[in-house]
Amino acid sequence: MYKVNKIVYDKAIRLLHEVASPDGFLASAENTTNYKRVWARDGVICGLAALASGDEKLIATFKSTLDTLAENQHDIGTIPSNVLVSADKKEVSYGGLAGRVDAVTWFIIGVCQYAHHQCDPAFVVRYHYEIEKGLELLNAWEFNNKHLVYVPLSGNWADEYITDGYVLYDQLLRVWALRSYNHFAKSEVIQEKIEAITSQIEINFLPESTGEKFHERAYKEVVFADYMPCSFSPSGYKTQFDAFANSLAVILNIGPKTFHSQLLKFTENLAAETTLGLLPAFWPPVFENDEHWHLLKNNCRYEFRNYPYEFHNGGSWPMVNGFYGLALLAKGEEKKATSILDKINRANALEEFSFYENFNTKTAEPNGVSFCAWSAAATILVHQSIHQNFKILV
Repeated sequence: MYKVNKIVYDKAIRLLHEVASPDGFLASAENTTNYKRVWARDGVICGLAALASGDEKLIATFKSTLDTLAENQHDIGTIPSNVLVSADKKEVSYGGLAGRVDAVTWFIIGVCQYAHHQCDPAFVVRYHYEIEKGLELLNAWEFNNKHLVYVPLSGNWADEYITDGYVLYDQLLRVWALRSYNHFAKSEVIQEKIEAITSQIEINFLPESTGEKFHERAYKEVVFADYMPCSFSPSGYKTQFDAFANSLAVILNIGPKTFHSQLLKFTENLAAETTLGLLPAFWPPVFENDEHWHLLKNNCRYEFRNYPYEFHNGGSWPMVNGFYGLALLAKGEEKKATSILDKINRANALEEFSFYENFNTKTAEPNGVSFCAWSAAATILVHQSIHQNFKILV
């Protein structure tokens, strides 16, 4: 199996080279206009894979990605969702139907991960101003100064899904960003903020937690499962399983050991029930007769893609499963992580190594663009973490 995985790994490295532009990583090698851009979250995830690979050209492209994002930071601190740089024009987008909250956190994570891996703390100093502006903006986005950022519908990577308000994924990314930055800053103020955010995550997203809740009435109505719910807002909780967010919770070691054990048992069972053996991004799917279908059907700028079992609505993403693999490794589950890597590689190898964006969880049919860079990044990250003991800074 290692030989097969090495073949997919080599193909993944080749794909990242194909999307490596002078301005940073493009989202896909497919000639699809919106993907021929340098994206914040895609670029940083590809950058983490570049660091894992040790490939000097890819690492240099990661640096270019971060430079491009920093150069186009908005005056108020927003990091671009994506940047198009061509010979005759430059277009900067801070989001479509809503701004992208996670672009700020991914940028900070990226700068710090690059500096740590390259033993180059001066890189953090170079972008100290941009990082501080981003952190100030995240503070402002709390609105109520109670330590959790408030995210609009369509405000992060799941930009056509139903999550909004206090979205688990965004809170966890902020903790990761602050921890990464404080590795260099050594600030007591930042450490206190990390602890305050972490405490609020555990109080509001875990069952039977002590402490004052944001929304006590809604919290009491939730039937908690073996994972943290994906989001809550003034209208109540949305209780779908978010594979990306819950993987981050394990990687960042947030929540008690009993929670991590229950969560990983749940994920193992869920993945085993799917055709591809991979975790769906969100589960269960939202169907036409469900309460939140109206949020889903209208939250698309061009065409509707969130049919049940597809895209964000229960679709399976190699990228998301890459972080699940890292979560398993964080808990010493190398055998299970190797099994997930095998499943990621089988998905990435379909149709002559097309590295599709995501798959229908029920039928295993590919969805989205092909030659998707962060699908390749998933293979590289988990492969190198298993075989070369690569570690991200958490």
